[in-house]
Amino acid sequence: MSKLLEVKDLHVHFKTFAGIVQAVRGVNFELKEGETLAIVGESGSGKSVTSNALMKLIPQPPGMYKGGQILFQGRDLVQLTEKEMSKIRGKDMAMIFQDPMTALNPTMRVGRQITEVLLKHQKISRRAAKMRAIELLSQVGIPLPEKRFRQYPHELSGGMRQRVVIAIALAADPKLLIADEPTTALDVTIQAQILELMKEIQKKKHTSIIFITHDLGVVANVADRVAVMYAGQIVEYGTVNDIFYNPQHPYTWGLLGSMPDLNNDSDELLRAIPGSPPNLIDPPEGDAFAPRNEFALAIDYVQEPPMFQVSDTHFAKTWLLHPEAPKIPMPPLVSRRIDGYLQEAKNYAE
Repeated sequence: MSKLLEVKDLHVHFKTFAGIVQAVRGVNFELKEGETLAIVGESGSGKSVTSNALMKLIPQPPGMYKGGQILFQGRDLVQLTEKEMSKIRGKDMAMIFQDPMTALNPTMRVGRQITEVLLKHQKISRRAAKMRAIELLSQVGIPLPEKRFRQYPHELSGGMRQRVVIAIALAADPKLLIADEPTTALDVTIQAQILELMKEIQKKKHTSIIFITHDLGVVANVADRVAVMYAGQIVEYGTVNDIFYNPQHPYTWGLLGSMPDLNNDSDELLRAIPGSPPNLIDPPEGDAFAPRNEFALAIDYVQEPPMFQVSDTHFAKTWLLHPEAPKIPMPPLVSRRIDGYLQEAKNYAE
């Protein structure tokens, strides 16, 4: 698979009355054609800012691109003008936002919101655009698409509105689809349907997907590779199997340990990560996760760790991987969670 997107040392800051917020601090990753990359982390870790930065949706001011490159098909998007980006958005890159009620225009009928994308990016008649929009509504699983075409967003359920947002994103057959927590506001049944729909779309159209979420359970079902973000940085990066079955960063241990285990009949409590993310107006010296890390070393408070290579596909930003660091075993709770995932995967395969 050829490389579609490469992000190199990306820095995004915001100017506020309180000071400069360093929201994204040196992010690096790549995405291949037809691949799904999940970016996970707590609220405030920089996931959504990163996804908006890729589409150049960061308002300037107060936002600022302070360094780095976003190479999409070899072009550095950071250097493009707004007019040049408008030709790429919707056509080559599209985004599914997490709240369909704010993503959709409440004063416009659903059909018009889809057809305007088609008319902007394709040489197509209004009649052909209407037929294509109805076809898209049908493809994303909306019943009676001709009727829905004429309705307003408030006349649809939450699940249907999210499907409309997906239809708009897919209208011009983009090469890259960015999904920013697209299932957050939906119930579990609709979440499963939306995730299955996205997998179907990717299979048919070979679309590359960046999936932003804080739910590691969702990640296991949709992603090929995972980037774990904390305090504006990627702290662990690898395949789904790397992250779920051989996590190396204490923050990833914390995320996995805070997930419920449906296979466990005991009364074992969920383990929350203590403390709160740091203030990125004045990021702490050393490892930003150190104040919340029960396994922190003395060096974590004075020097930021490099990204250590665990394998050809797996990297983690923690001093625990230094050859001279003490060998800290994975917490027993996380080990039990991993055993549960392995058993669940085995049962699913059978």
